Amino acid sequence: MQQSVKANEALRGSCRIGIDLGGTKIAGIALGPGGEVLAQTRIPSPRGDYARTVEALRDLARTLARDAGASQASIGIGMPGSISPATGLVQNANSTWLNGKPFRDDLERALAQPVRLANDANCFALSEAVDGAGRGARSVFGVILGTGCGGGLVVNGGLVDGPLSIGGEWGHNPLPWAEAEEFPGRSCWCGRRGCMETWVSGPALEADHALRSNQVLSALEIAERAGEGDDACSATLARHASRLARGLAHVVNIFDPEVIVLGGGLSNLAHLYRDVPALAQAFIFSDAPRLTLLPPKWGDASGVRGAAWLWGGCAATG
Repeated sequence: MQQSVKANEALRGSCRIGIDLGGTKIAGIALGPGGEVLAQTRIPSPRGDYARTVEALRDLARTLARDAGASQASIGIGMPGSISPATGLVQNANSTWLNGKPFRDDLERALAQPVRLANDANCFALSEAVDGAGRGARSVFGVILGTGCGGGLVVNGGLVDGPLSIGGEWGHNPLPWAEAEEFPGRSCWCGRRGCMETWVSGPALEADHALRSNQVLSALEIAERAGEGDDACSATLARHASRLARGLAHVVNIFDPEVIVLGGGLSNLAHLYRDVPALAQAFIFSDAPRLTLLPPKWGDASGVRGAAWLWGGCAATG
């Protein structure tokens, strides 16, 4: 069911609209000049249907602008994958029905105005850097640990994306310092083996536990049972924490971010903030190794807020 929060009358006029396009849901938000929420809504994603996806985004943006009472609105969209600078088409999206499509062009035609798009992990990182857990830090690396594994880097308040639009894609690099039992690694949907996503995402944690214990449990159930003293579940979390620590140490050795913020469903696992920084120290190339790991301020709203922050100002609606 669509849920919408109407704007306060005093805040009406202009807004930033942010939309987070996920594989199962589309979330939208309208923010005022100071980041205040004017309207928000959530609808199911039209899985597997490209044309309906474009229509759903168009209709959602119009609904948000109407509910915010905005005469002007910029529109930013967080998406799986990214727009290839070489072709202008979608690349690397695990929502595979988007791949190879002129997504930006079709959205701008449907909305009759410019649209800014960024990878969903980049949007998460931007949100947490602008006014979230990483506020005030010069450099922030945002990590998504959900059904997949992504990342985004923000330096001095701006996204660092690169000429290929794949900046921060640490999830499709191999697990560093792999142990013998971890090589060559599991098959990834991207066609390679041993990607970080196959080790530290939610489904990866659950698959690892099922392989080792013959128990099919959700990540939350594994964490709950570990807290109750279940040895097999505790061992699963320890393996996962070790792999995450090695992967993040690799990021630190390349980018050296001041702050790393976790997002996605696994960001709710409290032990990660206790265990991972200490485990990472052995792999950080410094005489004073340190990893600052924080939970997100905005939770599952970070991605949609970051999409809104892709614009510094407002553009006229179509």
